[in-house]
Amino acid sequence: MRFAILGTRGIPARYGGFETFAEELSTRLAARGHSVTVYCREKHLEPTYRGVRLKYLPTIRHKYLDTLAHTCISTLQLAAGGGYDGVLYCNAANAVFTWIPRMLGMPVALNVDGLERNRKKWNALAKAWYRISERLATWMPNVVVTDAQSIATYYRDKYGRASEMIPYGAELGPVETSAVLDRLGLEHHRYFLYVSRLEPENNALLVREAFEKVQTPLKLALIGDAPYAAEYIARVRATSDPRILIPGAIYGEGYRELGSHCFAYIHATEVGGTHPALIEAMGRGALTLYLDTAENAEVAGGAGIPFQRDTLTQVLERTLAMTEEERTTYRNQAMERVRARYSWDAVTDAYEKLLTRLANSRTTGRS
Repeated sequence: MRFAILGTRGIPARYGGFETFAEELSTRLAARGHSVTVYCREKHLEPTYRGVRLKYLPTIRHKYLDTLAHTCISTLQLAAGGGYDGVLYCNAANAVFTWIPRMLGMPVALNVDGLERNRKKWNALAKAWYRISERLATWMPNVVVTDAQSIATYYRDKYGRASEMIPYGAELGPVETSAVLDRLGLEHHRYFLYVSRLEPENNALLVREAFEKVQTPLKLALIGDAPYAAEYIARVRATSDPRILIPGAIYGEGYRELGSHCFAYIHATEVGGTHPALIEAMGRGALTLYLDTAENAEVAGGAGIPFQRDTLTQVLERTLAMTEEERTTYRNQAMERVRARYSWDAVTDAYEKLLTRLANSRTTGRS
């Protein structure tokens, strides 16, 4: 069948969770024989990537317009070309566009992610747009997709709309290579790792300040960047602690290496649904510490160590005081949880089944 994915920056993934999701899902669907197009904001050297067709279209490079402008242009191009058996939009903010392909006979699913209006980076107008988009998401697309049970419950209780709950996925097991560690001056299992966009609600500053209070020779690698958060990033970087490294964003094999060889991974996001970085660290077998939100706890499922905003220093000290046997138990539990619940093949199975069902509904009149 012919499927299209809209609403992300595109693939190969060079930004965040939705881009990783688009890459992992689209390439697996293509490997199963489907024709898949991903609409992209960032150019790639080739018109295809791992069997997926890339459609590059322009956007407006602005914090509040980037996503909407590109998705609008992509939707108009898609409508002009047509012919897709199923269309998958990412990001609740794009709900307003989902009726267009649907009215043209192309069934639409919308992955709404988390409650994006809670992010500190948005002004009042952007927060209002996300609130409106939540409601639009309940009737404009054929199907709403949520990635965490807590988000599914929110849409059911607030809007009376059932959703398809399909989590993100992750690869399983550590990688053997470690070239990025040499480049950054890190030693195997001698550093704490934090990976996220460096935005306020992801709490990189909280992690840095909590680590600075810990007496340990281990290092802290803060990995990430953000396009519209220069002031916050400057605050995160304002440290004189020689144990702390802030090299920016690292993708691909380097990212996989960092997760495979860290002493422990610190996950501090407080907004959103299922966070890919959390699942990916668990899948690599990292000892995982997570900010105790409903979404993070749902993913960890007892296979990680929770912390509150004011207890991270104590939790870091606790992990250092553990026996290696205790740490190994947590690492094995994390990998087993990902194996059981978050494999990319299982995620692809769910989306393939959903999109195929929507495509078949066109001939039966059901959605």
